[in-house]
Parts: sequence; structure tokens; C-alpha cells
Amino acid sequence: MAETSILVGKGEVDVSLLARLGNRHGLIAGATGTGKTVTLKTLAEGFSRLGVPVFMADVKGDIAGVAMPGEMNDKLQQRLETMKISGWTPGGCPTVFWDLYQQQGHPLRATVSEVGPLLLARMLELSDAQEGILQIIFSVADAEGLLLLDLDDLRAMMNFVVEHKEEVGKRFGLVSPQSVAGIQRQLLSLSRGGGEKFFGEPALDLNDFMRQDMSGFGVINVLAADTLLMNPKLYSTALLWLLSELFENLPEVGDLDKPKLVFFFDEAHLLFADAPKALTDRIEQVVRLIRSKGVGVYFCSQSPDDMPDAVLAQLGNRVQHRLSAATPRDQKAVKAAAETFVPNPKLKVAEVIGALATGEALVSMLDERGSPSPVQRVLIAPPHCRFGAITPEERQMIRSRSPVGGKYDTTVNRESAYERLNARAAQAPAQQAPQSMPQQQAPAGGGWWDGAGAALGKAMGGNSRRQGVGEAMIKSAARTIGSQVGRQLIRGVLGSLLK
Repeated sequence: MAETSILVGKGEVDVSLLARLGNRHGLIAGATGTGKTVTLKTLAEGFSRLGVPVFMADVKGDIAGVAMPGEMNDKLQQRLETMKISGWTPGGCPTVFWDLYQQQGHPLRATVSEVGPLLLARMLELSDAQEGILQIIFSVADAEGLLLLDLDDLRAMMNFVVEHKEEVGKRFGLVSPQSVAGIQRQLLSLSRGGGEKFFGEPALDLNDFMRQDMSGFGVINVLAADTLLMNPKLYSTALLWLLSELFENLPEVGDLDKPKLVFFFDEAHLLFADAPKALTDRIEQVVRLIRSKGVGVYFCSQSPDDMPDAVLAQLGNRVQHRLSAATPRDQKAVKAAAETFVPNPKLKVAEVIGALATGEALVSMLDERGSPSPVQRVLIAPPHCRFGAITPEERQMIRSRSPVGGKYDTTVNRESAYERLNARAAQAPAQQAPQSMPQQQAPAGGGWWDGAGAALGKAMGGNSRRQGVGEAMIKSAARTIGSQVGRQLIRGVLGSLLK
């Protein structure tokens, strides 16, 4: 009989997470060193054994241990005996390593157009005025039929906009060369920190996140984030982009026997730190709606009050490790955490939270009716995988067996804005004035739009699902809508919702 739940912990009452409610999202909270990483591994391993693919960010380097079998020792043996767990056997999970910096895993890439101006502005920490300029730059790229794949393309578009600032100003809004220069400085800073490697092709195909191995286990996708976390905005924006791509591209599936994918968002407080209300509102909307597409999102942070209330309300499965109450802020966090649980008459939650041992937690999972169950104090079930990190040799061995290495490990540099603008400049006679921008009138069919659609399909690769759909979408939009709105490339739900 197929498994239908994941054992989370054992106490006076054993607590399990029901597979069919795994897409109802969750929260793993607690202070550093209280056992959150083991809880993450237990849940990820459990989903993998159910056949559910998983995405996780490895912020300390020890999550990678899910790929290797665990080892019996005295401490583990004592835990198993205390919890009365028999038949424990070591075992790793099928794992694919990713790395935005392209060192500890396959390159994780996106195109500039896919990320879009809203998320890019957050990544670069731009002012409102600079974000407005960035919106104009993307709009001009759409009007010119120029693909923005990497940062060279974006820089070329900035130069183009400054050179044509009078024409651009008449059609899209005033462009300040000083603001463009400010954006260029932020791009330089991003590049020096290695962030430039995030942009380019081959861009991530979401189908490669939704894999099972030959045994039917879900593949765990682990993003190396120990270095990435040093750039908090890049880290949080890259993960937010992944989440928005899943939301935009996956079909509605309703209620399933188990999720199609589970997404763990570690250090989740970085996602909401200094985020404008418009962005926070859209994150809340994505979290609320993405469960209908079969995706469960599990946030991991030190305290529940790191989450906005609207997001916290969507997190039905809760694991709370120890929190201290040393400061007034800590005391407020403990009180808030206690109030988020369904009361248990046998537990004084506010007192217990500060007394939990490492590996112990207060847990509340959704019951058969989909309602939060009363909170229980439990010992977290140990995973079958390795508790600690893996060696560089073990990582290399796993990478060498990866089913996607040949697809992503070689960079592709297709013709896009940088090449086309350079070619245009080289072909223009020295005495000729700069070529005028295309007029706003949209043809009913064929012409410029068919060329743009074909260019998109060619630039993004023949067999790519994303690119074929993009080409058809552009041609259809131009013929059907016939307006400036129809010219704008779809580049992410968070960007499009804010237009």
C-alpha cells in the first residue's frame, strides 16, 4: 500500500503530515541550533519517498546531506529507542545540485526578460525613480523587438535609451541619464559579486525540477546558497522568481493525492525585509493561489513574526522549535508563536516554547478535514539520510550522475539586444542620424510582429517549451489585440500583476 503521510514526530500523540494536504503550505520556525535543519531534512526526505519532487536552498552547506545515507551512532540509536521506531535503515535521496555561481552545482539561470523590471529593481535595490526608468527600458526593448537575455543586453538597451532619450521621452516618459548611470553602477556592483552569472541561457526549464528517479522517489533539487546568502537581495529575489515562475507556468490541478512539488524557502525573513507593500501583497497572492497548482510552500525562519499576517494565515502545517524570551522582542515573538496554534489543554505553549530541547518541537498539522490539529510536543523523527554535510568528492560524484548536466553546464550566447544593437550601429553610415524607433501603430498581421515572434523562438531554442509558447503568444497577441499593450512580452506574474 502506498504511503499517504510523513511521520513528523512522536510524543504523547504521534503527528504526521498527510500527503494530500502537503500543498497547504507550512512553517518551520525556531532559533539557531534548535534542530530546524533536521526537520527540513525529515520533511524533504518524506516528500521524496512519496514521489514528490522538492526544492531546497542550502544556506549552511548541510542540507546537501540528503543525498547520502545516514550512519547509525549511539545518539541516533538512543533517539530511535526513545521514540520506539523500529526498522530504521540508512538511505539517501536522489538529488540534483544547483548553484547560481556555477561552482557547487549546475548553473541556475534566468533571462533578464523573465525576471522582469519589478524583481530586477528589488535585486539591484533601486529607488522608485530608477525602477520607473527600468520599466521604460523594458518597454523600449519590447517596442524594438529586442530580447533581453543577459546583462550585456540590458546595458546595451540602457545606452540605446540614453542616445534616443528625446524620442523615448515622447512615447514612454522622460529618461534621466543620471538615473540610468545609477542603474549601471548597481549593475556593476551586482556583476562584481558574481550575480551576473544568474542571467543568461540555457534558462531553467521547470520540467527539470519536477523529476522522479527510476524507483519513483521525487528528486530533491538543492541550491547551494552559503555564498549566495551574502547577497540577501539576490538570494531572496532569485527564489521569489522561481516561485513566481511555478505559479505562472503550472496548470491548475485542484486537490491531488500528493503535491506536484514542494518548495522550501529558508531564511524566509529576507523575502519580506524592506519589501514594498505592493510586492508583499503579490507574494501573499501567489502563496494563496499556488496550492491549486499542486505546489506546497514551506517557509523556514527564526520566528513566526518574520512573516506578514496575511502570509502566515496561509501556512496550515506548523513546526515550532525553541524560542528564547531574553528580550522584549523575543517575548513578543514567543507570545505570537503561542497564539498561532490551536490550544492544547495539556500544554502551556508560551512556557513550553522556551523549554524545548534540541530536536524537540511543538507541532500542529492539518487533520483529515483540513483543519489545524491541537498543538503537540514531540521529538522530531530522524531522517534516513546523513545529518551533516557531504565532501567535495561526494558532491562531484553526484553531479557526474545528474540527468540534467549536459543541458545546463555549457553557456549559450544567442543573438539578442546586445548583438543586434551593435550590428545596427556598425551598419549605419557615419554621417547618418541614429535610426528612428518603430512607430506605435501595430500591424494586423505579419510584418514586424511575426519577425519578433520568430526571433524569440529562434533565440530561445528550438525544442524549448517556454520559447515555442512565447513565440505563439507574441504573434497571437499582436494580431488579436493590435495595441501597445499587446506588444509587451509576458515576463512573470509579479511584474504583470503590477502593470
